[in-house]
Amino acid sequence: MPIDPIQQADIEALRAQSFSTRRATVPALEEILYQALPVLDHGFVRVIDYMGDDGAVVQAARVSYGRGTRKVSEDAGLIRYLMRHRHSTPFEMCEIKYHVKLPIFIARQWIRHRTANVNEISARYSILDREFYLPAPDQLAAQSAINRQGRGDVLEGDEAARVLDLLREDSMRSHAHYMELLNEDDDGKVLDESRTGLARELARMNLTLNTYTQWYWKTDLHNLLHFLSLRADSHAQYEIRVYAEVMLKTVEAWVPACYAAFRDYRLGAVTFSGAMLAVLCRMLAGETVTRESSGLGQREWAEFQATLAGSAPG
Repeated sequence: MPIDPIQQADIEALRAQSFSTRRATVPALEEILYQALPVLDHGFVRVIDYMGDDGAVVQAARVSYGRGTRKVSEDAGLIRYLMRHRHSTPFEMCEIKYHVKLPIFIARQWIRHRTANVNEISARYSILDREFYLPAPDQLAAQSAINRQGRGDVLEGDEAARVLDLLREDSMRSHAHYMELLNEDDDGKVLDESRTGLARELARMNLTLNTYTQWYWKTDLHNLLHFLSLRADSHAQYEIRVYAEVMLKTVEAWVPACYAAFRDYRLGAVTFSGAMLAVLCRMLAGETVTRESSGLGQREWAEFQATLAGSAPG
């Protein structure tokens, strides 16, 4: 359960508020503001605040005084031009702030994107909840034999059940020991008056990496789209990809013209190296090109062939 009743009541109180403003607002994003969008088994993504809209990107590109009288189609055309030619600063004029609940091992992957402002819950001051990420059975896969960073065949039967049992048992035992080290229960009350608990900043080292953490993550639209281009990609790890997919929906609600351009020129596009493009031109001219005559390395040739076939290389 990503949100408990008390947290849900707080969210509903926030969503019940309304303010008059001269700032640009986006009705579709206002509809989901503060709402916890579930991810994985206990995680969520919430939009907490935002600044700007499609019009802000256009306004910054034209450096105009106001929203102007341009048609929506003209604004969308400019946004597509900016996206197509990899302009960045107009997209940096929009910002968004998320509240994210995610497993620690995904947070450590996520934090590699260093262009955001981040504030994470501190286990030096707070006691982390007894919540762990346990993969769904269809995500329990063996190590890929050809991709050191990826997954292979899905585990089945007794083997899969044993893996889940181990993950669950280790998580529960580690958290129980964590609470014992603290000498506190979930409400912060002392468990044993006869002894002193370990400092929170030390006790936390006993927790497993599938324990859930939370943070506020604020970034501009340009850097958000870069994050999503990598993490919503089919090659990204499943557990971070599902967060990116939820965030994509918030971007579509927030800046639909920017999202459409991003979908066409980033998510749905491919990039050829100069050597690949030269090979493609030879093939279009009717020449039969082999890997040996292409001048491409074996891996680059495989990627090139997979791209032409419309599939990801194995």
